[in-house]
Parts: sequence; structure tokens; C-alpha cells
Amino acid sequence: MSAIFAAPKTRQNAARKVHIRRLYDIMNISIQRSDSARAAKAWSVLARCPEVEWRAMWTTGVHLLAEDLHENEKHLRKTDFLRVMMLQHPNDREIILKELCLRLILSGKHREALDELELYLPSFPYQANTILNVYAGMLSLYLAQPQDTTNPTTGTNAKLLRESQAYFERALGLQPDNTMIPGYLHLINKMKDDNSQLDLSDNEAPAPSPAIFVPDAETISIPKRKRARKAVATT
Repeated sequence: MSAIFAAPKTRQNAARKVHIRRLYDIMNISIQRSDSARAAKAWSVLARCPEVEWRAMWTTGVHLLAEDLHENEKHLRKTDFLRVMMLQHPNDREIILKELCLRLILSGKHREALDELELYLPSFPYQANTILNVYAGMLSLYLAQPQDTTNPTTGTNAKLLRESQAYFERALGLQPDNTMIPGYLHLINKMKDDNSQLDLSDNEAPAPSPAIFVPDAETISIPKRKRARKAVATT
């Protein structure tokens, strides 16, 4: 019987190898059918097989991990898993860092996500990664804005605003044809102008602050299925 999906390489043949291939097929079919419970069970069995290098399948692991838990607990488990994978897969660290930042943003940990980026962005190859610079720019821009929406007179954080501009300018230099980045730079300049008007006179009515921008999964625009590799058909 031919396997539906390309199974991971194993060191044994015969019945055990066939069993692993079929289990791998079940896992991938369950993922395609959005049956997370069945897929997670198949994954847990595969991860315990010494023949399977489960760490090399980290994208599938993070997709299935803790799907049955509460949203906050789910993101916490996934971020812990991704931090371990970053240590064990240095060659994939750029990709894993993007996924880690996304998970932190989804769980509302914007400052922690920016801290992770600031740890890596000063060095190469991360410094030359457009997406990571855009992430840092969006996070700095969000954190620069007043978190108290009931008090519009609160000014923005000038230091974070400058850092956001620097990240976006670097990203634009790396990808000049990006049509999204100039919009953020325009917003930053507007916010700087508003801050200058606030500083000129405390007696004048301040200009309303721009709406607080919160980066999310749709804004970041990461293809969802990059987190779980599509299975490759074989004969």
C-alpha cells in the first residue's frame, strides 16, 4: 500500500516502519480535516518513537501543541516550546523568532515580544530581515502610544517613537517596494507633530491622539500554514 504523505526518515524497516508511515498519514489527514484532537494523539505517539526526529518537525508540533487548552495557556505552552526549539535549531532561528513574536503578541505580551527582537536585531542575519524589523517597528509604535485611552492629553514616548522610525526606515531600505512601511512612517511623523504642538502650550486644547495601534495576526500577515508544513504526496 502506498503512503499518502512523505513520512519522516526512519532507521528501521518492515512492520514498524509501515506503522509509523500510516500514523504519519493519519496525523496529516487529521490536520487537513481540522481534527486537532486526533492529530495531536498521532503526534504524541510519533514523538515517542526513537526512529522519528520530532525536533525537525517543530512546525507541526507548535501547530498541534496545547490546542485543547484555554487561549492564554495555549499561547504560553507554545512560546515555551518555541524557545526550546530556538536553542536546538540555530539554523531555523529566524523563522522560529517570527513565530515566537507572533505568539507573544497574540497573548498580549507586546513588551516581551519587543525584548526578544531587541536581543537579536543588533546582529546578523537578523538585522537584515525585513519582517523582523517591521515587527519591531510596529511593537515600538504601539508601546510608544499612551495606553490610557481615557486621557488623550498623555503624550507619546518619544524614545520608542524614534526607535520605531529607525526600525521602519531600516526595513524600507531592505525592501524599498514595500507599500505598507511608508504609511507607518507617515503616522510616526504625524504623532511627532502632535507631540510638538502639545509641548508648545499647555493652555491650548491638545490635538487628539491617533488611535492606539495594536499589532495582531492579520496585520502581521504571516501565512498561517507556514507553521505546519504541508505534507508532500508520494507514490
